[in-house]
Amino acid sequence: MSEEPAQESDLEKIEIHLLLEGIFRRYGYDFRNYSYASIRRRIWHRIHLEGLSNVSALQERVMHHSEVFHRLLSDLVIPVTEMFRDPEIFLTFRNEVVPLLRGLPYIRIWHAGCSTGEEAHSMAILLHEEGLLDKTRIYATDISENALQRAKDGIIPIDRMKLYTKSYQAAGGMQSFSDYYTSDDGIVMLKPFLRTNMVFARHNLVTDRSFNEFHVILCRNVMIYFNSQLRGQVHKLLHDSLAKEGFLIVGNKESISHTPLEDSYETMNDQYRIFRKTR
Repeated sequence: MSEEPAQESDLEKIEIHLLLEGIFRRYGYDFRNYSYASIRRRIWHRIHLEGLSNVSALQERVMHHSEVFHRLLSDLVIPVTEMFRDPEIFLTFRNEVVPLLRGLPYIRIWHAGCSTGEEAHSMAILLHEEGLLDKTRIYATDISENALQRAKDGIIPIDRMKLYTKSYQAAGGMQSFSDYYTSDDGIVMLKPFLRTNMVFARHNLVTDRSFNEFHVILCRNVMIYFNSQLRGQVHKLLHDSLAKEGFLIVGNKESISHTPLEDSYETMNDQYRIFRKTR
């Protein structure tokens, strides 16, 4: 009795491996080294929504019907973000990192895995208040075209405005949060001047290369979905993209510890996962 469930589990792993390999070869999205438990859960969510019975049935649909693939893609790339998410990190950035950026003639910041752009816009607000936005270029990238389009539109959920206002204040906001958006007929839109020096582009951390040298890279809560091999690969990409003495900020459950590049950084703020490249 115990052997049959084990065989079913092994079969399912083979099916998932084949599905992810097919997605990579057919569509160019590489999820092969994502956390198995996380990817399995999201695949089964789509299987149930499509009214199918197993992974192989989903694979057949995904390979032959691009609209099914895009529905699955929306499950695999779940946008999780908000304005001034974890406001204490933005406050620490304002107090500890901004003074070290002031002497630069030009600042390049990369929000890797920007989702729908709320955190990139938050950074623009912070830099505007610190008088640095005009000499900063913010690159906001994501794997999802749908998320990027929402980011470009600058529309934020009206039902989250109380939370966003509170987070803005906790992040050391110097003005009123309402100065940065307009509201019309139930639609809240961030003011266009915040995007004047912002570039939105599709970039896949798994398959794409470095495209510039940055003084700050924020890659928060992205690598938690990767296995150790893929985390190492992405850490190398981020290291190669970071200027010497530049700053890397990762999620509160992420770290550079136990990676081959651990000795290439000094810890600036361990609590908020801010590291500075030394070599």
